Amino acid sequence: MAQSLSNDLRASVRFLGRVLGDVIKAHGGTALFNQIEEIRQASVAFHREGSSESAALLERRLMGLDLADTVRFVHSFTCFLQITNIAEDQIARRNARECDVRGDGLTACLHDLAREGVEPPEALALLNRALIVPVITAHPSEVRRKSVLDRTGAISGDLDALERATGEAERAAILADLARQVAIFWRTRLLRSVRPGVADEIETAVSYFERSFLTELPRLYTRWRRLFGGTVELPSFLRIGSWVGGDRDGNPFVTAAVLRQAFSRQARAALSFYLAKVHALGAELSLSGSLAGVTPALQALAEASGDASPSRADEPYRRALSGIYARLSASYPLLTGEAAPRPTHLPAQPYGSPAEFRADLSVIRDALVEMEGSTFAEGPLTDLSRAADVFGFHLATLDLRQNSAVHARMVGELLAGAGVCADYEALNEDARCILLAGELGHGRLLYSPFARYSDETQREHAVLQAAADARRRFGPDAIKAYIVSNTTAVSDLLEVYVLLKEVGLFRPGSPPAADVLAEPLFETIADLRAAPDTMQAYFALPVVRDLLAAAGLQEVMIGYSDSNKDGSYLTSTWELHQGSLALLEATRAAGLKLQLFHGRGGAVGRGGGSSFEALLAQPPGTIDGRIRVTEQGEVVANKYADPHLARQSLETLTAGVLLASLRRPRSAQADPAHAEAMDALAQASLTAYRGLVYDTPGFADYFYQATPIAEIADLNIGSRPTSRQASRSIVGLRAIPWVFSWSQSRAMLPGWYGFGTAAADAGVAMSRLKELYEAWPFFRTTLANMEMVLAKGDIHIARRYAGLVEDQGLAEAIFGRIHDEWDRTCDAVLEITGQAQLLERNPDLAAVIRSRLPYIDPLNHLQIELIRRRRAGDADDAVREGVHLTINGIAAGLRNSG
Repeated sequence: MAQSLSNDLRASVRFLGRVLGDVIKAHGGTALFNQIEEIRQASVAFHREGSSESAALLERRLMGLDLADTVRFVHSFTCFLQITNIAEDQIARRNARECDVRGDGLTACLHDLAREGVEPPEALALLNRALIVPVITAHPSEVRRKSVLDRTGAISGDLDALERATGEAERAAILADLARQVAIFWRTRLLRSVRPGVADEIETAVSYFERSFLTELPRLYTRWRRLFGGTVELPSFLRIGSWVGGDRDGNPFVTAAVLRQAFSRQARAALSFYLAKVHALGAELSLSGSLAGVTPALQALAEASGDASPSRADEPYRRALSGIYARLSASYPLLTGEAAPRPTHLPAQPYGSPAEFRADLSVIRDALVEMEGSTFAEGPLTDLSRAADVFGFHLATLDLRQNSAVHARMVGELLAGAGVCADYEALNEDARCILLAGELGHGRLLYSPFARYSDETQREHAVLQAAADARRRFGPDAIKAYIVSNTTAVSDLLEVYVLLKEVGLFRPGSPPAADVLAEPLFETIADLRAAPDTMQAYFALPVVRDLLAAAGLQEVMIGYSDSNKDGSYLTSTWELHQGSLALLEATRAAGLKLQLFHGRGGAVGRGGGSSFEALLAQPPGTIDGRIRVTEQGEVVANKYADPHLARQSLETLTAGVLLASLRRPRSAQADPAHAEAMDALAQASLTAYRGLVYDTPGFADYFYQATPIAEIADLNIGSRPTSRQASRSIVGLRAIPWVFSWSQSRAMLPGWYGFGTAAADAGVAMSRLKELYEAWPFFRTTLANMEMVLAKGDIHIARRYAGLVEDQGLAEAIFGRIHDEWDRTCDAVLEITGQAQLLERNPDLAAVIRSRLPYIDPLNHLQIELIRRRRAGDADDAVREGVHLTINGIAAGLRNSG
């Protein structure tokens, strides 16, 4: 099977490569094609032979390009890497369709559980109390324009059509359209001309719902219903969340107006979908009352519709649907601020809630099942009802997020303005908690519309008012959580409730009540270690204990990106593992359930890698059917832009949650000796990593000069600034550009640095490390991710980036340490895993990465030269464009780079 997949992928890449080559010849000329082909062949030869002669030939080819040729070449190679991604995704879609036919996914998961003695009723019981939520974010590591994603989607559609084609004429027509789409793609500008605003990010996020989620989630539920016997009605445990329009942490452009815009756009997507589906059902359900049975409830719904058309007088189902359509149409302008796309002449009251809409759909479905039989238990009506349950009128539950420092400033200003406390931020933690708990015990408000406040306080208060309005308009599922970034103390959470009280989202009383719950985000190594004590102190407060009693649950978000940037990949991974267990113990001691929210990114240095394997590696008891996880940057498009891949990704996520929750714990999971060994490894890795990144004089200068961080900051890929502070420091830099920059330079430092030293110096014998690898899924998954990062990296290319550093003495000293640690880490990984070369045990992945390197590496070499020119003062726009195109192409080649 592995060999077959490799052959399929090779054939698909070559086929699309030929189409692109033909397009380049036709539209760019034979000379351009020959030039590109010569460099491609030289790069392939270098990777095949590795000789000095082949290296010299490749160098001559690249250095022989003038600036205009360089830009054209980079554009073409970037297009080819995008084409390669399309080919890979085509194979993945084919595999997803085969999985559908075979019944893989949840079916295979249930078979695995049955072999361990877990029967389907136990799995069903878990799903009945489960909550699984991928959360879409706008974190800026997606370099592709939406127009590029649209073109790749069109090409993918042609590839799928080719597989279904039955005749030569049909195949010829599809091939002609494929050539046209590739030509458009090649002529499409790959770079955004302006920085995207939050409105653009909202549009992109909603597009995944319109492309995939709205249709594919209901289909998944139908499949799962059949899997459990066809009579079980599963709750809507799998939903989609979003941060786009509610995440203000470090992004001053997310305002109250933006929050309202996000909900209006989301509602437009949901209601447009429902209107189209109801219209289609009206065309389909032509049952005549004289030929089909009608329940009293259906008859009443038809009569209430106001549809008096003589042509539908004996068609109660159509009349009922006319009334539903009219009510949806009346709801549309109220929730979106726009006229309905296909208005009706029938007068109708808007729906008060999605529940009313679902109730009307249920009347029709129940009548069909009762009168016409179980064949109507599935189909478009059932799928629409499920969609309404999952997406409501709000489409996606939107989280609020802001940094704790902003809350502290705002609360301090409100308390001072109300004459309660002149200098809140000067108080110690105990005094803060006493003061805040007192404020939560009475109904007096602090904010006055007649007082003068800072712009920040006014802006934040307006956002909270908009959030309260959104809940009133769209229902309780519109906003449910307020994430507190940089949570370090109990007061960080209490401050949020004081602010929510100002807009009616927290209500004092006995017991108190909150419509939106404050949820901590622990990000650094120190914060993760302190998190259990922080939460124990939080749970001990009477106001908190009374507030959480009704829900019986506390969600805690753990940050992969910043903890990695703070303390190394190995240390971060282990502290997240141990912190999860300690948080579980703390919540259980308080009589509560824990729900973890995993803040993962695309790159391994930000928690990326296989989501399925990551779930299986979670500590026992920490999932228990409930999890939220961020989907960020390029990963969102890779997983969810295509409906087939979206369905497969969602089913894989669900299967992983089931397995992680119900599999019987293996002895290795709880072996104290394993934890002792990991403690030593993590501490040694932390010391090595921080010794380089934070304790080495001049390291920040090295990083800013030996990576394209400045050029990434200039790239139009996101609305949020790359740094929290206007300073050139590692501490103030965001984790995303930190990881993205190291990926571009191929050093990949955040994904491995420190492990080699840990393996050598932590006092853990190699035999013990091998035992950990064989017996412990956590350690095995950790090394697998690290191994993939190393395979995508190239220390020799990273050395060339070090040549960009002005102080070459500093560069040699720091790069020498990086190179030594690279060698130690590679050697340790190979010895522990028992391999002679990286990915020897994963030949399919090795082949995929190896096939891309001849196209990625030349882009790195050209990027270095273009950066050198730009930093030397060359202000030619073509130099800037060339740099940005190389960033785009390298990211496309590496795929999970940010």
